[in-house]
Order: sequence, then structure tokens, then C-alpha cells
Amino acid sequence: MKKVILLLQLPYIVTLEKGSNTVLSIRRNWEPDDDTFQKRQHFVHYPYIPGFGVYAFGLIHLIGSFAKSGTSILRQLVDAGSLANLPGGFKTRGLRVKGDDTPIAPGEFRDVDVPSGVMKDNIMPLPYKEPSQTLMTLLNQIIDEGRRFASAGDLKVADMSSNSPVGTTLAILERTLKVMSAIQARMHFSFKSELKLLKKIIADYAPEDYSYEPSSGDRTARKADYSMVNIIPVSDPNAATMSQKVVQYQAALQLSQTAPQLYNLPYLHRQMLDVLGIKNAEKLIPMPDDMKPLDPVTENVNALKNQPLKAFPYQDHQAHIQIHMAAMNDPKIKQVIGQNPQAPMIMQAMQAHITEHVGLEYKRQMEQGMGMSIPDFSSDPDAGFTPEQEMAITRMAVPTAQNLLNQNQTAVAAQQAQQAANDPVIQMQMKELQLKAQEIDIKMRKMQLDAAGKADQLEIEKQRIAAQKEIAGMQVGYKAQAEKAALATKTKIEGMKIGVNAAHNKQQVEDTRQLNAIKIAADLKKHEDNLKQPSNKETE
Repeated sequence: MKKVILLLQLPYIVTLEKGSNTVLSIRRNWEPDDDTFQKRQHFVHYPYIPGFGVYAFGLIHLIGSFAKSGTSILRQLVDAGSLANLPGGFKTRGLRVKGDDTPIAPGEFRDVDVPSGVMKDNIMPLPYKEPSQTLMTLLNQIIDEGRRFASAGDLKVADMSSNSPVGTTLAILERTLKVMSAIQARMHFSFKSELKLLKKIIADYAPEDYSYEPSSGDRTARKADYSMVNIIPVSDPNAATMSQKVVQYQAALQLSQTAPQLYNLPYLHRQMLDVLGIKNAEKLIPMPDDMKPLDPVTENVNALKNQPLKAFPYQDHQAHIQIHMAAMNDPKIKQVIGQNPQAPMIMQAMQAHITEHVGLEYKRQMEQGMGMSIPDFSSDPDAGFTPEQEMAITRMAVPTAQNLLNQNQTAVAAQQAQQAANDPVIQMQMKELQLKAQEIDIKMRKMQLDAAGKADQLEIEKQRIAAQKEIAGMQVGYKAQAEKAALATKTKIEGMKIGVNAAHNKQQVEDTRQLNAIKIAADLKKHEDNLKQPSNKETE
């Protein structure tokens, strides 16, 4: 069985003597009650840019070489300009200039003794060059590279459009100030760490008692108070410059215009003034917390002047609501406000103030029903109920809310009934309703009579239909008998007609036969007579 031994590297401070490496002291570097053995920090480093070792890089480390190169080139350009403006050269030994030890004034001509030839042949300036354009270009490039490397370039805000979106401007600022914002964030963190160290030192070594009597708490709680608090800097690590803060608040103001009910606009405007460095911002933009309680008439006057309003818990909310509603429903006030372009804002602020009174009155009634007071944490967002307190208040509020609902419903119903009894319009409407009810009753009776008459008519109709059916059956039987008799008569008549026709035909046949016989006899007689005629002629 092997034993495994874990060696933990614990933070100790060991002091050595440099010459002999003798250990002078070994001290623990963690808190006695810290089970995790976290190392205590005794020093705070303010880095500009984090480096590879213990120490960080400063601005001179970043752009030092650029500064040296730029300075060297700038000196060369200045020297070249100086030599070009004040040139030296050679002149002939016999050439003499009167007063050559004084500079020539503008517009002055001096006498010159030329030994021979032309004067320009006796003077030769040294070939000093003008400041080189190449060096100037290189200098500008080195400066730009140094600014880009250190992220210290100038932002040309004047070249930007005034109609540029706030988000675009903010993005350009953040891109330009990216390195500077990171540096400020590191400074903020370092300063926060230093304040924590100071707080820890004060909490460990401060006296037990305060030197004065505190407004709240015990005088002997000085060390405990420092142990419970945390000191942090008030700087904003996300905004390096005032312009960046202004643009951020402009973005917040634009967002607040889309949903103003979600924002605390006076507080937002006051913070904007603080960022701009305007003093006495609390006088320019009063906050609701700075306001004092006023009577409802003065509140109505302030509402017409579009000034902020605030309700307080101890006020008579019912009276305030009635007076505010009377002012809102006043026709003269409506007529005057209707011509004001800020009328919607005034009415909205007035309605919000009335709603605030309604909420406070509801809270007061609930507290009376529950027999306890409910704390208001609106002024302190960090404070609040524990889950157990919230559950207890919720259980107690259920029956109280139901009782309050029943009371309000009963009161509203009684008020409506009283208004209906006193309002002549309601009375006229009630009379109209009664007349309509009577008309409906008459119509119902008429409908019942009509229904009874229709029932009798239906019974008569049934009897008539039954009689018609019986008559129709009798008619069908009679018609069948009549058709049968007629058919028999017709058959008899047809037989008689057939007999008569047969007899007639027989008589006709007989007569025809007799006529034919007579005709034949006549023809025979005629033939005989014809036969007898020749013999008579011959006799003649």
C-alpha cells in the first residue's frame, strides 16, 4: 500500500540576506481563517499595456523608437531649411563688398568691386539642398505609424455628418478609443484593487469605536462596518472620454423615446447634464424624490404648466383623485388645453398622477385590512423581501384583496344605483325601458293570441283537408261509376252504330245489287231493242 503525499504550494513571504543568503524571516501570506490559502496582495500595479514579465509596457516603450526616428528626421529637415535659407560659399579673393559684415536690408543695393569679369563668375554658393520631400513623407509616415500603433489617432468629428446615427458614431468612437478604453479599464481595476487593500487595512487596524456618535447603529461598530462594506471607484471603465459618454446617453435618450413609460426620464436627463459638466442639475431638472407634498389645487396648476407631480402615502388620495378628475373634466380647461401642442403630455402626466394616487390608496386599504404595513422599496432597488416574507404577505393579502374587491363592487353598484335615481336622463331611460317592456308584453300577448288563432286555424284547416279528402274520394268513386256507365253507354252506342252501319251497308249493298240488276236488265233490254231495230228497217 503506497501512500500518496500531495504537496501544496502555499504562499509565504521569505526574507533573505543578499550576501550570505541567510533566511531572516518566513511569514504566512494568507488569512488565518482562509481554507483555500489565497495569496494576499500587498502591492497594486498600474499597467499601461501588459508586458511579458513583471513590469508592463508604458507609452514611451510603445512609441519611443517612432519618436526617436521622427525627431531625427525633423532635425534634418530643420537643418536643411536653415542651410538653404542662410547659404555659405566661395568668392574671389579680389572681390570686395562694402559693409559685408552687416546683413542686406530688403530693397537695399550695395556697391561691389569686381576685379574682372561678371560678378556671378566671382561668387559660388555651396550646393546646400532644400528640405527633402522624401524626408517629409517619411516623417509623416512614421508619425502615422506611431499613432496607429499606440491607437492615439485623431478622430475627425467635423468630417462626420450631423445626421449620422448615434450607433455609428458610438462605433467609430469605440474603434478609435479601443486601446485607451482598455487602458482606462486596467487603471479602474487597479484602483479598485488598491481601495480594497485600503479597506482591508482599515478594517484590520482601525479602532473599535467611532470618534463621534453615528446617526444609525452602535458607536462600537466601526471595524464591523468596514468589514461589511466594499469601496469601489466611481469612474466608468466603459467610457474613456466625455464625448463617448455623451454619445452613450444620446443613444439611451433615443431608446427612451420609443417606450417612455419604461424609463425614468428626469433621472436620465439629469445624468446627461452631469456628464456635460453642467452644475446645479438638480435645480434644472427636479426629481420626484426632491419634491415636497402639495395640495391638489397647486398640483393641478403645476400639471397645466407641465411640471412633474408626485403623490405621497399620507395624503387624502380620494380627495386628490376627485379634484384632479374635476379639473380634467372641466370644459373650460379642456378648451384651453386643446389649443396647446403639449396637451397630450399634460393629460398623460395628469392621468399618471391620478393612477399613482389610486395605487397608494389601494395599498393603504390593503394595509388596513391586513393589519400591517408593507414597506416601500422603490427608493432602494437593492432592498427587498426575503422569500419567506414575500410568501407570508402574499397569503395574508389573498382574503384581504377578496374582501376589498367585494366592498368596491358593492360601493360601485350602490353609487350607480344612486346616480340612476338622481339622474333625469337615467330616469327617462328607465321610463323608456318600462314603455319598451310594456310594448314587449303587449307584443307577447298578441303573439299568444295569434298563436291560439293560428292553432284554431290549423285545426279547421285539418278538418277542411279531411273533408276535402272524403269529398275527393266520393268524387273519385262517382267519377269512376260515371265513367263506367258512360263507357257502357258508349259501348252500346258504338254497337248500335256498328249495327246501323252494318244494316246501312247491307242496304247499300242490296240497293247496289238491285240497281246493278236493273241496270243490267236495262242494258239487256236496250241491247234487245238494238237488235230489233235492223229488222224493222229492212221491213221498210
